[in-house]
Amino acid sequence: MIRTSVVSGNIFSLHLSTIVDFLVELIAFVNGRWHIDFMTENQPKKPSKSDRTRAQILEAARLLFAEHGYDGASIRDVAAQASIDPAMVIRYFRSKDELFARAAVVDLQLPALRVIDRSTIGETLIRRFLEIWEGAASGPGMAILLRSATSNEFAAEKLRDVFANQVRPVVAAVADPADAGRRAGLVSSQLLGLAMCRYLLRLPPVVALSHDEIIQNVGPTLQRYAVGEEVS
Repeated sequence: MIRTSVVSGNIFSLHLSTIVDFLVELIAFVNGRWHIDFMTENQPKKPSKSDRTRAQILEAARLLFAEHGYDGASIRDVAAQASIDPAMVIRYFRSKDELFARAAVVDLQLPALRVIDRSTIGETLIRRFLEIWEGAASGPGMAILLRSATSNEFAAEKLRDVFANQVRPVVAAVADPADAGRRAGLVSSQLLGLAMCRYLLRLPPVVALSHDEIIQNVGPTLQRYAVGEEVS
């Protein structure tokens, strides 16, 4: 009986050791597979060849439209800039108008003026203007529209859309809505004029202005235009 118990105990210990080893290996395998699956699911997908071609065309279009305007840049120019056949530009964007519309997307992301200190509205607007044109996240959209709108009705209409859907509602919220069109128009005239002189025409005295000088001189004018009141 004693021998049988000893033998049985040894067999049980052997079986237990085998089971434990199996479970350890199983857990390690499951953890390894979970890690692989998790990393695969969360790993960003590489852009396809089609995505890369589309992005290449858009980048070329933004560069040329910003420099030469809508009328000064052709589909062939864009294709040459992107080192691609002109037929591929049409394949991806169908027409010059659609390519322009994609290249000139503008989201001003204007601050909600109604929730800030009323006396700082002008300063807030001019600071945002400088961010749009010169900030780290600035894009070519406004330059494309502004350069093109003077000679192309399609571009001018897109610029009017930016005014109607992005500028006017923000300005309307800080004073009498019935007067919003006039006030937003004056704000736009000031900012578009500054943009034209500083970024497109590059008039030396305007280009030489520091941010502080622009804020100090233009901010009060925007304040008066936006709220419809004289600055004291």
